[in-house]
Amino acid sequence: MKPLVPTADFPKRDDFIYLNAANVALMYEGCRTAISDWYNDVAFNGSNNFNELAEADVFDSIHDLAAQLFNVNPTDIAVGSSATELLSSLAWAIAPKKGENIISTDIVFPSTVYPWQRVANATGATLKLAQCKDDYLDLDDIVKLMDQQTAVVCISHVEYGNGQVFDLKKLSDAAHEAGALFIVDATQSAGAIPIDGKTGFIDALVCGAYKWLCGPFGAAVMYINPELQHNLEPGLVGFRSHKHMWDLDPGRIEYPDTAKKFEFSTMAFGCARGLEASISYILDIGVETICTHNRLLTDQLIAGLIKQNARILSPVNEKERSAIVAANFEGYDSAALVQKLKDQQVFVSLRADTIRFSPHFYNTKEDIGTTLDHIDQLLITEK
Repeated sequence: MKPLVPTADFPKRDDFIYLNAANVALMYEGCRTAISDWYNDVAFNGSNNFNELAEADVFDSIHDLAAQLFNVNPTDIAVGSSATELLSSLAWAIAPKKGENIISTDIVFPSTVYPWQRVANATGATLKLAQCKDDYLDLDDIVKLMDQQTAVVCISHVEYGNGQVFDLKKLSDAAHEAGALFIVDATQSAGAIPIDGKTGFIDALVCGAYKWLCGPFGAAVMYINPELQHNLEPGLVGFRSHKHMWDLDPGRIEYPDTAKKFEFSTMAFGCARGLEASISYILDIGVETICTHNRLLTDQLIAGLIKQNARILSPVNEKERSAIVAANFEGYDSAALVQKLKDQQVFVSLRADTIRFSPHFYNTKEDIGTTLDHIDQLLITEK
């Protein structure tokens, strides 16, 4: 299988087998260089180049690129230091009231629900979590929790543990029928699964950079539907919150008429430059192309694991599967297998008692074949 990307773009790719993008992806070399260049410039030149104008416009390019990624308008994109930070500001802006409820799942990554729980602790709203059964979460169980008191439905597009992909349109329709907002954490899907925000069924979306986008820690983006953003006051504010950020008058605050109102302060701007480079790289390759490549890898992986009598805990049907494959082997210690794979320079994750594989576009079928061969040998050794 011909590699989808050249080794020069991921220089350590051939030194080991890295099937761990759902944890932290390998960083695109152009991203690393962009970050380094920005920090070097500031280190050597202070604000000579990164002056007031440059700081005011620092996110313009990433607005454009993230808008292309999600097929939305650049004015509907905000940039922050992390998906959790952006979601927290959004949660305080919406602030569901006492008597209202917020719905998510009991297998979602905690950062997707903790901001809402914090707000609920202050307002008296209730958090309701749909329950996973037999390593699977039925969409109807999420819908059944919705009622006329539901203010927000906030889910991960792809569950981090088992890789289950949710039907965003179905959930959005149900949420909107109940009069609720539909908010998505796309950290485990952006860059690996196409997301089209133009249809208007997502009210807001947050996304970290360091997983499938192959970007850095320290940068994230948020999309907010324009009909929603105009009615919100951000939960976090700072000097960038004013529509003319260098008009430094502490006696007032007038927000921009765009999602920029959620960009409140200074941050590790070099990381934003890195994320620009990563998104641009992903767009040049094409998310559809990446998704197809990753699907071929997981086809091979799942088939091989089944031959080894693994228990596949991830959905395998076309609509609900992603590039995350969770599995375990009856009678074998998953933690020990993960460590022994690491000893063979094959890197995967341990989640609960499950081995989580997450190949990405820098991996090849040869990587999968070698990994399956190592597992064969380890299973024989463990008998």
